[in-house]
Amino acid sequence: MDKKTLDKETGDKIAFISFIIPEFAAAYKMKISDAYRYLKKYGGFSYLDECWWALHIDNPFWAVRDMYKVCRSNGGMR
Repeated sequence: MDKKTLDKETGDKIAFISFIIPEFAAAYKMKISDAYRYLKKYGGFSYLDECWWALHIDNPFWAVRDMYKVCRSNGGMR
């Protein structure tokens, strides 16, 4: 069986997303699963997926705030 490994960038992206979603949940007092669904519904996850490289070099506070702004502009209420 041929083992496939992730390249470094993909691994870094997964690690950042796995880190920032719980940060978002904590900031807005949500369960992690609810935060994930909220981000998916209101475009925050797409933004995170597309812009993770720029977001990961900044303070997590600002990344969470930017994700909030994206969700809010797409109809999110939190």
